[in-house]
Amino acid sequence: MSAPAPAVEIGLSVPRTYRVTSRRIDTDDTVTLAIESDADPLAQFAPGQFAMLTAYGIGEVPISVSAIGEPEQGRARRLVHTLRAVGAVTRALHAARPGDVIGVRGPFGTSWDVASAAGHDVVIVAGGIGLAPLRPVVRSVLADRARYGRVAVLIGGRTPADLFYRDEVSSFAAAGAEVAVTVDRPADGWTGQVGVVTTLIPPARFDPARTVAFLCGPEIMMRFTAQALIARGVAAHRVRVSLERNMRCGAGWCGHCQLGPMLVCRDGPVIDYARAEPLISVREL
Repeated sequence: MSAPAPAVEIGLSVPRTYRVTSRRIDTDDTVTLAIESDADPLAQFAPGQFAMLTAYGIGEVPISVSAIGEPEQGRARRLVHTLRAVGAVTRALHAARPGDVIGVRGPFGTSWDVASAAGHDVVIVAGGIGLAPLRPVVRSVLADRARYGRVAVLIGGRTPADLFYRDEVSSFAAAGAEVAVTVDRPADGWTGQVGVVTTLIPPARFDPARTVAFLCGPEIMMRFTAQALIARGVAAHRVRVSLERNMRCGAGWCGHCQLGPMLVCRDGPVIDYARAEPLISVREL
Protein backbone atom coordinates (compact mmCIF):
# COMPACT_ATOMS: atom_id res chain seq x y z
CA MET A 1 0.00 0.00 0.00
CA SER A 2 1.52 3.32 -1.01
CA ALA A 3 2.11 6.05 1.54
CA PRO A 4 -0.35 8.95 1.51
CA ALA A 5 0.76 12.08 -0.30
CA PRO A 6 2.06 14.81 2.01
CA ALA A 7 -0.54 17.39 2.95
CA VAL A 8 -0.29 20.77 1.20
CA GLU A 9 -1.90 23.77 2.85
CA ILE A 10 -4.83 24.77 0.68
CA GLY A 11 -3.66 28.40 0.62
CA LEU A 12 -0.62 27.36 -1.39
CA SER A 13 -2.52 25.48 -4.10
CA VAL A 14 -6.05 26.93 -4.06
CA PRO A 15 -6.78 30.65 -3.72
CA ARG A 16 -8.50 31.89 -0.59
CA THR A 17 -10.94 34.73 -0.94
CA TYR A 18 -10.03 38.22 0.25
CA ARG A 19 -12.22 41.30 -0.09
CA VAL A 20 -10.92 44.69 -1.20
CA THR A 21 -11.39 47.18 1.62
CA SER A 22 -9.67 50.22 0.11
CA ARG A 23 -8.19 51.36 -3.20
CA ARG A 24 -5.75 54.23 -3.55
CA ILE A 25 -4.53 55.59 -6.88
CA ASP A 26 -0.74 56.04 -6.78
CA THR A 27 0.12 56.92 -10.37
CA ASP A 28 -1.64 56.89 -13.74
CA ASP A 29 -1.36 53.11 -13.96
CA THR A 30 -0.73 51.99 -10.38
CA VAL A 31 -2.98 51.43 -7.37
CA THR A 32 -2.59 50.18 -3.82
CA LEU A 33 -5.23 47.69 -2.67
CA ALA A 34 -5.88 46.76 0.95
CA ILE A 35 -7.54 43.38 1.22
CA GLU A 36 -8.97 41.43 4.13
CA SER A 37 -9.99 37.83 4.63
CA ASP A 38 -13.65 37.25 5.40
CA ALA A 39 -13.17 33.95 7.21
CA ASP A 40 -10.07 31.84 6.53
CA PRO A 41 -6.87 33.93 6.28
CA LEU A 42 -3.57 32.65 4.97
CA ALA A 43 -0.48 32.14 7.10
CA GLN A 44 1.26 35.38 8.05
CA PHE A 45 3.56 36.95 5.44
CA ALA A 46 7.04 38.35 6.06
CA PRO A 47 8.46 41.47 4.34
CA GLY A 48 9.75 40.46 0.89
CA GLN A 49 7.41 37.52 0.40
CA PHE A 50 4.76 37.55 -2.30
CA ALA A 51 1.26 36.31 -3.01
CA MET A 52 -0.32 34.95 -6.15
CA LEU A 53 -3.32 37.25 -6.69
CA THR A 54 -6.24 35.92 -8.72
CA ALA A 55 -8.63 37.93 -10.85
CA TYR A 56 -11.34 35.30 -11.10
CA GLY A 57 -12.02 34.20 -14.65
CA ILE A 58 -8.84 35.82 -15.97
CA GLY A 59 -5.76 34.49 -14.18
CA GLU A 60 -3.26 35.15 -11.43
CA VAL A 61 -0.01 37.09 -10.98
CA PRO A 62 2.72 37.29 -8.32
CA ILE A 63 2.68 40.53 -6.31
CA SER A 64 4.86 41.29 -3.29
CA VAL A 65 3.25 42.60 -0.13
CA SER A 66 3.66 46.34 0.39
CA ALA A 67 2.25 46.33 3.92
CA ILE A 68 1.27 43.59 6.35
CA GLY A 69 -1.41 43.84 9.02
CA GLU A 70 -0.86 42.59 12.55
CA PRO A 71 -1.16 38.79 12.61
CA GLU A 72 -4.21 37.19 14.16
CA GLN A 73 -3.18 33.85 15.63
CA GLY A 74 -0.33 33.69 13.11
CA ARG A 75 -2.64 34.44 10.19
CA ALA A 76 -2.64 37.27 7.65
CA ARG A 77 -6.08 38.79 8.06
CA ARG A 78 -5.07 41.99 6.23
CA LEU A 79 -2.63 42.49 3.35
CA VAL A 80 -1.71 45.44 1.14
CA HIS A 81 -0.46 45.18 -2.44
CA THR A 82 0.69 47.90 -4.83
CA LEU A 83 0.35 46.84 -8.45
CA ARG A 84 0.74 48.30 -11.92
CA ALA A 85 -1.67 47.58 -14.77
CA VAL A 86 0.52 45.96 -17.44
CA GLY A 87 -1.46 42.92 -18.61
CA ALA A 88 -4.91 41.36 -18.55
CA VAL A 89 -4.71 40.13 -14.95
CA THR A 90 -3.15 43.25 -13.45
CA ARG A 91 -5.59 45.44 -15.39
CA ALA A 92 -8.47 43.51 -13.82
CA LEU A 93 -6.96 43.78 -10.34
CA HIS A 94 -6.21 47.46 -10.94
CA ALA A 95 -9.90 47.98 -11.61
CA ALA A 96 -11.03 46.27 -8.39
CA ARG A 97 -13.12 48.41 -6.07
CA PRO A 98 -13.91 48.14 -2.34
CA GLY A 99 -16.20 45.16 -1.84
CA ASP A 100 -14.82 43.20 -4.78
CA VAL A 101 -13.41 39.73 -4.10
CA ILE A 102 -10.02 38.49 -5.31
CA GLY A 103 -8.19 35.23 -4.74
CA VAL A 104 -4.93 34.99 -2.82
CA ARG A 105 -2.41 32.16 -2.54
CA GLY A 106 0.71 32.26 -0.38
CA PRO A 107 2.86 33.22 1.35
CA PHE A 108 5.62 32.38 -1.11
CA GLY A 109 9.33 33.00 -1.37
CA THR A 110 12.12 34.24 0.83
CA SER A 111 11.92 37.33 3.02
CA TRP A 112 14.17 40.35 3.48
CA ASP A 113 15.10 38.96 6.95
CA VAL A 114 15.03 42.47 8.40
CA ALA A 115 15.80 41.36 11.95
CA SER A 116 19.24 40.06 10.91
CA ALA A 117 20.26 43.66 10.14
CA ALA A 118 19.88 44.69 13.79
CA GLY A 119 23.00 46.42 15.06
CA HIS A 120 24.02 47.44 11.52
CA ASP A 121 23.59 50.54 9.41
CA VAL A 122 20.76 50.03 6.94
CA VAL A 123 20.64 51.32 3.36
CA ILE A 124 17.36 50.91 1.46
CA VAL A 125 17.46 51.75 -2.26
CA ALA A 126 14.26 51.71 -4.31
CA GLY A 127 13.71 52.33 -8.00
CA GLY A 128 10.14 53.19 -9.04
CA ILE A 129 7.58 50.64 -7.90
CA GLY A 130 10.46 48.80 -6.23
CA LEU A 131 9.60 50.87 -3.16
CA ALA A 132 6.48 48.74 -2.70
CA PRO A 133 8.27 45.50 -1.62
CA LEU A 134 10.70 47.63 0.43
CA ARG A 135 8.01 49.57 2.26
CA PRO A 136 7.61 46.84 4.95
CA VAL A 137 11.40 46.97 5.49
CA VAL A 138 11.32 50.73 6.08
CA ARG A 139 8.34 50.42 8.39
CA SER A 140 9.90 47.56 10.35
CA VAL A 141 13.23 49.34 10.84
CA LEU A 142 11.71 52.69 11.79
CA ALA A 143 9.22 51.07 14.16
CA ASP A 144 12.16 49.66 16.14
CA ARG A 145 14.65 52.42 15.36
CA ALA A 146 16.92 51.89 18.38
CA ARG A 147 17.94 48.42 17.15
CA TYR A 148 19.70 49.80 14.06
CA GLY A 149 22.53 52.20 13.28
CA ARG A 150 22.20 54.85 10.61
CA VAL A 151 19.30 54.36 8.22
CA ALA A 152 19.35 55.74 4.67
CA VAL A 153 16.30 55.51 2.40
CA LEU A 154 17.26 56.36 -1.20
CA ILE A 155 14.47 56.59 -3.77
CA GLY A 156 14.51 57.08 -7.53
CA GLY A 157 11.71 57.57 -10.04
CA ARG A 158 11.41 58.33 -13.73
CA THR A 159 9.51 61.58 -13.09
CA PRO A 160 8.01 63.27 -10.02
CA ALA A 161 4.63 61.82 -11.04
CA ASP A 162 6.10 58.30 -10.81
CA LEU A 163 7.15 58.59 -7.15
CA PHE A 164 5.27 56.37 -4.70
CA TYR A 165 3.92 56.96 -1.19
CA ARG A 166 4.97 60.61 -1.27
CA ASP A 167 3.10 61.56 1.91
CA GLU A 168 4.57 58.60 3.77
CA VAL A 169 8.10 59.16 2.49
CA SER A 170 8.06 62.66 3.98
CA SER A 171 7.56 61.08 7.40
CA PHE A 172 10.57 58.75 7.18
CA ALA A 173 13.03 61.51 8.11
CA ALA A 174 11.00 62.46 11.18
CA ALA A 175 11.19 58.81 12.26
CA GLY A 176 14.99 58.82 12.11
CA ALA A 177 16.02 58.03 8.54
CA GLU A 178 18.17 59.96 6.10
CA VAL A 179 15.93 60.31 3.04
CA ALA A 180 17.02 61.29 -0.47
CA VAL A 181 14.88 61.31 -3.61
CA THR A 182 15.89 61.77 -7.23
CA VAL A 183 14.13 61.64 -10.61
CA ASP A 184 15.45 60.92 -14.08
CA ARG A 185 13.38 63.66 -15.72
CA PRO A 186 12.19 66.68 -13.73
CA ALA A 187 8.85 68.39 -14.26
CA ASP A 188 7.83 72.00 -13.83
CA GLY A 189 8.14 72.93 -10.18
CA TRP A 190 10.49 70.08 -9.24
CA THR A 191 13.22 71.42 -6.94
CA GLY A 192 14.72 68.11 -5.89
CA GLN A 193 17.63 66.13 -7.24
CA VAL A 194 17.86 64.95 -10.83
CA GLY A 195 19.75 61.83 -11.89
CA VAL A 196 19.73 58.07 -11.53
CA VAL A 197 19.36 56.61 -8.07
CA THR A 198 23.01 55.54 -7.88
CA THR A 199 23.96 59.24 -7.60
CA LEU A 200 22.46 59.18 -4.11
CA ILE A 201 24.91 56.59 -2.81
CA PRO A 202 28.19 58.59 -2.57
CA PRO A 203 26.76 61.31 -0.26
CA ALA A 204 24.70 58.90 1.89
CA ARG A 205 25.98 58.49 5.42
CA PHE A 206 26.68 54.92 6.45
CA ASP A 207 29.62 52.79 7.53
CA PRO A 208 30.24 50.29 4.70
CA ALA A 209 31.92 47.83 7.07
CA ARG A 210 28.73 47.48 9.12
CA THR A 211 26.01 48.02 6.54
CA VAL A 212 23.21 45.79 5.29
CA ALA A 213 21.56 47.02 2.07
CA PHE A 214 18.14 46.22 0.61
CA LEU A 215 17.56 46.91 -3.11
CA CYS A 216 14.50 46.62 -5.31
CA GLY A 217 13.72 48.02 -8.74
CA PRO A 218 14.53 47.26 -12.36
CA GLU A 219 17.24 44.63 -12.68
CA ILE A 220 19.74 47.00 -14.28
CA MET A 221 19.16 49.52 -11.49
CA MET A 222 19.83 46.86 -8.84
CA ARG A 223 22.98 45.74 -10.61
CA PHE A 224 24.50 49.22 -10.82
CA THR A 225 23.36 50.09 -7.30
CA ALA A 226 24.91 46.94 -5.88
CA GLN A 227 28.16 47.69 -7.70
CA ALA A 228 28.16 51.23 -6.28
CA LEU A 229 27.62 49.94 -2.75
CA ILE A 230 30.33 47.31 -3.12
CA ALA A 231 32.68 50.00 -4.47
CA ARG A 232 32.08 51.89 -1.23
CA GLY A 233 33.04 48.81 0.74
CA VAL A 234 29.76 47.04 1.49
CA ALA A 235 30.20 43.26 1.36
CA ALA A 236 28.30 41.62 -1.51
CA HIS A 237 26.68 39.10 0.83
CA ARG A 238 25.20 42.00 2.81
CA VAL A 239 23.51 43.48 -0.26
CA ARG A 240 20.08 41.93 -0.72
CA VAL A 241 18.09 42.17 -3.94
CA SER A 242 14.60 41.06 -4.95
CA LEU A 243 14.55 39.24 -8.29
CA GLU A 244 11.61 39.22 -10.66
CA ARG A 245 10.85 36.44 -13.11
CA ASN A 246 7.65 35.21 -14.74
CA MET A 247 6.24 33.06 -11.95
CA ARG A 248 3.29 30.77 -12.59
CA CYS A 249 2.82 28.39 -9.65
CA GLY A 250 4.58 30.30 -6.86
CA ALA A 251 5.75 27.13 -5.12
CA GLY A 252 8.55 25.69 -7.28
CA TRP A 253 6.33 23.11 -8.96
CA CYS A 254 6.35 24.21 -12.61
CA GLY A 255 9.92 25.46 -13.14
CA HIS A 256 8.69 28.44 -15.16
CA CYS A 257 10.77 30.96 -13.18
CA GLN A 258 14.08 29.11 -13.43
CA LEU A 259 17.12 31.39 -13.30
CA GLY A 260 20.27 29.31 -13.71
CA PRO A 261 20.23 26.79 -10.83
CA MET A 262 17.46 28.70 -9.00
CA LEU A 263 13.70 28.69 -9.01
CA VAL A 264 12.99 32.32 -8.13
CA CYS A 265 9.59 31.65 -6.55
CA ARG A 266 11.13 29.11 -4.17
CA ASP A 267 14.78 30.15 -3.73
CA GLY A 268 14.04 33.89 -4.03
CA PRO A 269 12.82 36.43 -4.70
CA VAL A 270 15.16 37.89 -2.07
CA ILE A 271 18.76 36.70 -2.28
CA ASP A 272 22.11 38.30 -1.56
CA TYR A 273 24.04 39.93 -4.37
CA ALA A 274 26.98 37.53 -4.07
CA ARG A 275 24.59 34.85 -5.28
CA ALA A 276 22.64 37.05 -7.69
CA GLU A 277 25.53 38.73 -9.53
CA PRO A 278 26.67 35.79 -11.67
CA LEU A 279 23.04 35.18 -12.70
CA ILE A 280 21.69 38.63 -13.50
CA SER A 281 24.87 39.71 -15.26
CA VAL A 282 24.31 37.07 -17.98
CA ARG A 283 22.30 38.54 -20.85
CA GLU A 284 18.87 36.91 -21.30
CA LEU A 285 19.47 34.20 -18.69
